Amino acid sequence: MKNLFVLAILTLSVTVNGQSILGKWVTYDDETNERKGLILIYKKNQTFFAKIIKNYDGENDAICEECEGEKRNKPIIGLVIIENLKKNGNVYEGGTILDPETGDVYSCYLELISANKLKVRGYMGFSIFGRTQYWQRVK
Repeated sequence: MKNLFVLAILTLSVTVNGQSILGKWVTYDDETNERKGLILIYKKNQTFFAKIIKNYDGENDAICEECEGEKRNKPIIGLVIIENLKKNGNVYEGGTILDPETGDVYSCYLELISANKLKVRGYMGFSIFGRTQYWQRVK
């Protein structure tokens, strides 16, 4: 029985760790916990990116007024908000995340918590100085 329990734990660990972050994820508002957006995470040349593909607040013609550079005044739908992440073990790191409401860009990392739950951490300088969100996979 003990060996069966160990085997089950190892199988679960391999299943979660073997899962991909690729696909569609729902984000939630930090204050209201209501659905906020639908994000598509994709891979290009061993690097991971994410873009907004739907706003649940109905503002599908919104633009990123606060963004800087080439993203300024671009539509929110289709906006790439996560750029240049590389897989490092079970974590995806080394990239940036954009908050389209403020135009602020932060360092970030992603970690798959379970097959359908993704930890998204944005921070400035050190990871301890930041904010974490949990996104849910869309099936």
